[in-house]
Amino acid sequence: MPLDPQLQAMRDRRERDGATPLYKMTLEDARADDLASIKAGGGDPEPVHEVTDHWIDGPGGRMQVRVYRPSADRPLPVLMYFYGGGWVLGTIDTADGISRTLANSAGCLVVVPEYRLAPEHPFPAAIEDCWAAVQWVAGNAETLGADPARIAVGGDSAGGNLAAAATLIAQEAGDLTLAGQLLVYPNTDQLADDDSMRDNADPYQFNHHSVAWYRKHYLIDADDAENPLASPLRAETLKGLPPALVITAEFDPLRDQGERYAKRLADDAVPVTLARYDGMSHGFFTMAGVVDGARVALAQAAAQLRAWFGS
Repeated sequence: MPLDPQLQAMRDRRERDGATPLYKMTLEDARADDLASIKAGGGDPEPVHEVTDHWIDGPGGRMQVRVYRPSADRPLPVLMYFYGGGWVLGTIDTADGISRTLANSAGCLVVVPEYRLAPEHPFPAAIEDCWAAVQWVAGNAETLGADPARIAVGGDSAGGNLAAAATLIAQEAGDLTLAGQLLVYPNTDQLADDDSMRDNADPYQFNHHSVAWYRKHYLIDADDAENPLASPLRAETLKGLPPALVITAEFDPLRDQGERYAKRLADDAVPVTLARYDGMSHGFFTMAGVVDGARVALAQAAAQLRAWFGS
């Protein structure tokens, strides 16, 4: 089907304005532009019961972690949410709208760590920070009012990659059973060369040039592209991983690798739901203020979280 009319209008406006792609900007400008775009597309942030910031000892030093609480109830299940931005862009504020919506609609704590970004901190800094945040929540569950037996991980784009990688670490560590993984148009294969990667070249949309730009900054050592923590699709096995919801977008260079990951999960007997959003492009999940499909996807994510949490 054609690009969704709401997204088409946004794309056409970028062309009319002669917008510069993020991958042609300086890092500083790209980071500022990305955050401004996400805030503009997210709409008015939903009020939640409480938002608290914490500072924890991370692998690279002190790290900020934000906790969104939908109610005073204790203990609550937890979604560890990792924001997108190609491991190069993004802050806790990038995920603010999503976190508020999912906290309220899924009835869970949403915890967002401010992980280190590339190229200042290349792979594996981001996943090390995200996993440290998961461990901190599990270890401080009573203080946080969290249920350590009901912790799920999730994220969009690079955040989906980090969530998938976190499930691999959890499985190997063996001391924490995750309730589920919410993977929104995730990067799963740094070496992907497939139809969606080749077909999506529109300079006014997220495209294969964007993917290459992020990868260049994140993977300083080219051999890291084979590492399952960078490319979860390349893991030897996915057996025993937590149940998954994989959301993909029709007009997205990451579409095929996300759908291949869902198939790999299913082939390895992991319960998985794959939802392709036709007419959508990469990034739509953050656009609940301007794109109807984003609100539908957020509602699906919340329903899946409630099912995993048994609430």
